[in-house]
Amino acid sequence: MAITVVDPRTDASAAGLGSARGRIWRSLRGNALGMVGAVLLVLVVLVAIFAPLIAPYGPAEVHFATPFQKPGTVGFLLGTDDLGRDIFSRMVFGVRASLEVGALCVVLSVVIGTPLGLLAGYWKWLDAIISRLTDVTLAFPFLIIAVGLAAISGPSLTNAAIALGIAHIPTMIRVVRGETLRIKESDFVLGAMSMDASGLRIIFQHVLPNAASAIIVQATVIMPVAVIGEALLSFLGLGIQPPTPSLGIMLSDAQQYIFRSPTAAIFPGIGIAVICLAFNLFGDALRDALDPTNTSRK
Repeated sequence: MAITVVDPRTDASAAGLGSARGRIWRSLRGNALGMVGAVLLVLVVLVAIFAPLIAPYGPAEVHFATPFQKPGTVGFLLGTDDLGRDIFSRMVFGVRASLEVGALCVVLSVVIGTPLGLLAGYWKWLDAIISRLTDVTLAFPFLIIAVGLAAISGPSLTNAAIALGIAHIPTMIRVVRGETLRIKESDFVLGAMSMDASGLRIIFQHVLPNAASAIIVQATVIMPVAVIGEALLSFLGLGIQPPTPSLGIMLSDAQQYIFRSPTAAIFPGIGIAVICLAFNLFGDALRDALDPTNTSRK
């Protein structure tokens, strides 16, 4: 007679918990700050997608006759910079560049960090190797690694994303490894082991699906850090290069005119803050919603 190992966390009907999607939606809907973050996140993504339609001018279009225009000037919603470029248009395209770098960074860290974390958490002999290398990498500050890699590879959007993604891989490995160690002690995994199921089958059929929520939440944590990292690299001249707009480049260009036109630096800073706030608020709400033990919002 065939014996089936039931995973109680993925079999909602057997556990009597109702629809998992319904529980997640109720939790998100009941979290006011999370909904604020979701709305901001949707707006930011829409701005990035429809940047060419939203921006009234090209990001590199100059108006030499109208430099340092104040916010609210006719034709220039947020004013202009030292070259007469429209700050609003450059911010719109800068948001797109920041999200592109952040998305590439998240994909790279997840694609590489998740398998390594699963292997380290499941097999002890691999854990001894992967965890030691991870510990050595984590001994260095994240931004130091990113700046060093960006300086070696050369300044560009792609290289900045790769540098930030590589710098985030050790953190992803640590998170996934911890989840794997916890899930490996669950009854359904122990049952699968007793039936001589292969390690890879257990990892992909039992461990990975139950670790997915932690991976998703960690991705929402990485994204705002990557946006700040991109701004820093661009500010230092190691990220996106002119004339491609970037919030970090806008801050770098505005620093020498900070007293004459402070808004040229304030608005890009606000843009970075809004992006990070949106991801942090939504990430916190998503973490609570994906936690099956959380019953505070239902």
